[in-house]
Amino acid sequence: MLDTILKEAEEKMAKSVENTKDKFSHVRAGRASVSMLDGVTVEAYGSPTPLNQVGTVSAPEARLLVIDPWDKSLIPAIEKTILQANLGFNPSNDGKVIRLVVPELTEDRRKEYVKMVKKEAEEGKVAIRNVRKDINNKLRKLEKDSEITEDELKASEEKVQKTTDKFIAQVDDALNKKEKELLTV
Repeated sequence: MLDTILKEAEEKMAKSVENTKDKFSHVRAGRASVSMLDGVTVEAYGSPTPLNQVGTVSAPEARLLVIDPWDKSLIPAIEKTILQANLGFNPSNDGKVIRLVVPELTEDRRKEYVKMVKKEAEEGKVAIRNVRKDINNKLRKLEKDSEITEDELKASEEKVQKTTDKFIAQVDDALNKKEKELLTV
């Protein structure tokens, strides 16, 4: 039973770390990345459709994204959606593909992104700590209901704390990498 609870803690904390890393991937660092357009949906065939389902998105150069729609009649809708998404891109097309030049980041913008990433990291750490709190509450309830001993409770709480520290360190590592990436010109 304790193993199940500790495993649950580890899974939830790992999910929080992945979620935080995913949020980091959406913050651009001046280099083109296909993930920059992950959240963009295009009005196609009467319903909102993810951009990667109406064409191929690629990054052939460090500061260029290319969208090659399978249905060329969607080009105006895709351009409009990208402009409305407020991503800082100015789409241009040649009738076949849409090109997005990723603008160079200013120093101020880089610092803004670093602040944003730090905020995301803090939210990730809070989520991890909330998992720790929930698990510790479950453990205390088990001890209160005499299902585990006080020694088992203490040992389990220590394991939960070690797990928490491990996952918070992972968030910190990801934050440091992203910060370095953002501040590298």
